[in-house]
Amino acid sequence: MSDCNNDTTTHGASKPGTEEVKSNSEESSMAQESPKNSAAEIPVTSNGEVDDSHEHGFNRDLKRSLPAGLGLSETQITSHGFDSTKEGVIEAGAFQGGQRTQTKGGPVILADEIKNPAMEKLELVRKWSLNTYKCTRQIISEKLGRGSRTVDLELEAQIDILRDNKKKYENILRLAQTLSTQLFQMVHTQRQLGDAFADLSLKSLELHEEFGYNADTQKLLAKNGETLLGAINFFIASVNTLVNKTIEDTLMTVKQYESARIEYDAYRTDLEELNLGPRDANTLPKIEQSQHLFQAHKEKYDKMRNDVSIKLKFLEENKVKVLHNQLVLFHNAIAAYFAGNQKQLEQTLKQFHIKLKTPGVDAPSWLEEQ
Repeated sequence: MSDCNNDTTTHGASKPGTEEVKSNSEESSMAQESPKNSAAEIPVTSNGEVDDSHEHGFNRDLKRSLPAGLGLSETQITSHGFDSTKEGVIEAGAFQGGQRTQTKGGPVILADEIKNPAMEKLELVRKWSLNTYKCTRQIISEKLGRGSRTVDLELEAQIDILRDNKKKYENILRLAQTLSTQLFQMVHTQRQLGDAFADLSLKSLELHEEFGYNADTQKLLAKNGETLLGAINFFIASVNTLVNKTIEDTLMTVKQYESARIEYDAYRTDLEELNLGPRDANTLPKIEQSQHLFQAHKEKYDKMRNDVSIKLKFLEENKVKVLHNQLVLFHNAIAAYFAGNQKQLEQTLKQFHIKLKTPGVDAPSWLEEQ
C-alpha cells in the first residue's frame, strides 16, 4: 500500500511539471508561427514582387477617416516585413490632394514666365554691348587716323559756325548781364544821392536852389537809368532764350546726328570687312545680318541729317529776326539815355512793348485789372 501511495504521490507531483512543459512548448510554437504568419500575410505577385495594393487601400481609408482639420498634411503608413526593426512607421508630408498630377506642369509655366523677361533683358544688354563696342572701336580708329568717316562738308561747316556763334553770343550775354548789374548799382546810388540833396535843400537856406537842382538832376538820371535798365534786361532775356534754349535744342539734335553717323560708319566698316573675307555657308548669314543692320543705321543717319538741316535753316531765320529787333532796341535805348532824350527813351520802350515796374508799387489786384 505504501508503494502504491508513493507511486500515486509521484505521479501526482509530475503532472504540474508536464503541464509546464506543454505550456512552454506551446509558447515556443506560437513564437515560431508568428513570423510565419506575418510573412504569410504579405501578398506576392506572379513576378515575385510585393503587392502593396492592400497598403494603399488602407492608406486611402485612413485619409478618408481623418477629420477635416488634418487635411493640411498627407499621412502615409508604411508597413515593413519581419526583417525590419521598425514597424508601423507613419510619415507625414505636405498634402496636395487631387492636384498631384497638375504639379508637374505648374512650375514649368512659372519658370517660363520668369525666364522670358530675363532673357529679353540679357538680349538687350548683349545688343547694347555689341553696339557700344563697335562705336568705340570706330571712334578710336578715327582718332588714330586708321578708320574712315562719312563727312557732309556743307553740313559740318554749318555746325561749326553755329558752335562758334554760340560761344560769341554767350560772351555778349555775360557782358550784358555785367552791364545790367553795374547800371542797377549806379541807379540805386543816384537815387540815394538825389534824396540826400533834397534833404539838404530844405535844411540849408543859403544853398537851397543849388541843392534842389542837383536833387532833380539825380532823380531824373535815376528815372532814365531805370528805363534803360528795363531795356537791357529785356535784351538779356531774349538773347538768353535764343542761346540756351533755341540753339541748345539744335545742338542736341546735332549730337544725335553725330551718334548716328558713328554707328553708321561702324556698321559700314564691319560690312566691308566681312565682304573682303571668304564667302561660304558660315559667313553668308553673317554678311546678310550685317547688311540688314547697315541698312537700318543708314536710314537712321539719313533721317538725322535731314532733321539737322531743317533745324539749322529755321534757327538761322529765327536768329536773324530776334537779334535784329534786340540790337535795334539796345542801340536806341543806349543812345537816348546818354543823349538825355527822355522822350526818345520812353518811345523806344513803347515800340518794343516793354513795361517798367515802378519801384515800391505792388502789382494791381485782379479787381483793379477788371
